[in-house]
Amino acid sequence: MNLKVVSPDSRSEEERLFELLQNSRKQIDAEISKAVIGQKEIIDQLLIALFAGGHCLITGAPGLAKTLLVNSLAQVFKLKSQRIQFTPDLMPADITGTEILAGNSQESRAMKFVKGPVFTNILLADEINRTPPKTQAALLEAMQEKQVTVTGIKYELDKPFFVLATQNPIEMEGTYPLPEAQLDRFMFNLVIDYLSEDDEVAVVAQTTARNSEPIQPLFTGSDILQFHQFVREVPVAEELVRYAVQLCAASRPRQETTPDFINEWVNWGAGLRAAQSLILGAKARAVLRGRVHVILEDIQALLAPVLRHRILINYRAEAEGITVESVVEQLIETIKRPVEA
Repeated sequence: MNLKVVSPDSRSEEERLFELLQNSRKQIDAEISKAVIGQKEIIDQLLIALFAGGHCLITGAPGLAKTLLVNSLAQVFKLKSQRIQFTPDLMPADITGTEILAGNSQESRAMKFVKGPVFTNILLADEINRTPPKTQAALLEAMQEKQVTVTGIKYELDKPFFVLATQNPIEMEGTYPLPEAQLDRFMFNLVIDYLSEDDEVAVVAQTTARNSEPIQPLFTGSDILQFHQFVREVPVAEELVRYAVQLCAASRPRQETTPDFINEWVNWGAGLRAAQSLILGAKARAVLRGRVHVILEDIQALLAPVLRHRILINYRAEAEGITVESVVEQLIETIKRPVEA
């Protein structure tokens, strides 16, 4: 937060938002933990994306509380939530909405637009890779433009608008993998893994006992919109911005400054949106940790979720057991770190 360049009124509002978030940070975790046990890192990264105004792609096996997590976030922030189960027969109108003929008499009949489930604040797009590309494109247009177009008429979506799309990595037959250009619209790609034994014991004990306590809302949708603006005003040193750009650019093969291991293992690297997501996410992470400036750790901690779906490794890397996470680790070790003041 650059207090030198804002007016006193704006400054006091920024300080109020910052103090509100810091005072409520532990309470957010406490409220979510009433329904969701474990997955602390995933929850933290979802909060970062929510405060930064980005969308998330989650890869994980069934039964890992993805739907419960989305509903819990919606309750904490007093937001509307919807869930769409993507199937091969799902049509774009099933997402965006459609026009129907309404009216009691022939004279009063007229076409009326009935909004689809995309008109919400938090949308869980379950198994997005199981629906055809034209239906995927309908959702991705809404993500990018924050609007839908039906019969040439544009309808603005509710704000804030946050999409959490899931993919099931177990069974890939009959799926429609998202193209790289569409994957690039997601800020993060998060991987949900199985819980530890202690956490699984706690989940089984809690879900087979009496109903848990209701989640108490702590914020509103208007608070989230203010946080979006607040996060963008968090200062970041030019050296750190350059470092983020260099990390993302180094993932592109066959460039002058590309490391040898990238040319050997990677078919396609990250574009400009990766560096934008990295810096914006780093700003949100700094705020959530009680800082009003970005440090090197913020950028390095988010590099894997930012690049996980933007780097396409080749068959040679797969044969050698190289993963995108391995490539990210080597990028951090290879690219020269800036000297922070």
